[in-house]
Amino acid sequence: MVLKGLVVLLLLVASVPGVAAELVGRATVTDGDTLTLAKQRIRLWGIDAPESAQQCTARDGRSWPCGRRSAAALDAYLLDQTVRCKPKDTDRYGRLVAECFVQGASVNRWMVRSGWAVAYRQYATAFIADEADARQHQRNLWQGRFQMPADFRRSKRDQASPRTPVAAQPAPGGCRIKGNISQQGKKIYHVPGQRDYARTSIDPSRGERMFCSPGDALRAGWQPAKR
Repeated sequence: MVLKGLVVLLLLVASVPGVAAELVGRATVTDGDTLTLAKQRIRLWGIDAPESAQQCTARDGRSWPCGRRSAAALDAYLLDQTVRCKPKDTDRYGRLVAECFVQGASVNRWMVRSGWAVAYRQYATAFIADEADARQHQRNLWQGRFQMPADFRRSKRDQASPRTPVAAQPAPGGCRIKGNISQQGKKIYHVPGQRDYARTSIDPSRGERMFCSPGDALRAGWQPAKR
């Protein structure tokens, strides 16, 4: 009877014109930011969790399977719970992008605040404060060192298909100042001659860019590199 009631609720929501249907029911977990609900594959909006094969480094220097642990934490949090997901978009893989809730609390926010995922700044800023709190208290991923999930995926793609770094290509219009975004989301610009200039690569897909003058970079919100 409970399952039948959930199906009826889903159909009622879906029948309202102009409103994306909410999905309600029990969810299964694929990884720390992906689940399946009502036969729909859902990417959790605004967060990015380590990949299943990803390893992180603990305080004592030992490696640990943070990708699998992140998925296990999400699975435990959703166990025997009714999950409600509010779709926001569809990604390039055809998955729904949604914020999901358990008893009115955001699952997305819980993952970031618990330190099992990071705020996915490229797509949303809603969970940046939660990430800062997790980092300050060194929760889970933040207990040691780890590679941002997006950087981990990019490195795997580059290994599979080597390509010329964007920074090695001529900058349009002769603009040579590199606007880089750090793993912590800080926007820093490097000018020719600085220590890290040559090894800094620019990836426009992450929001990084070239500038023609320090003034342009400052006005856009970038800060100068210290060295």
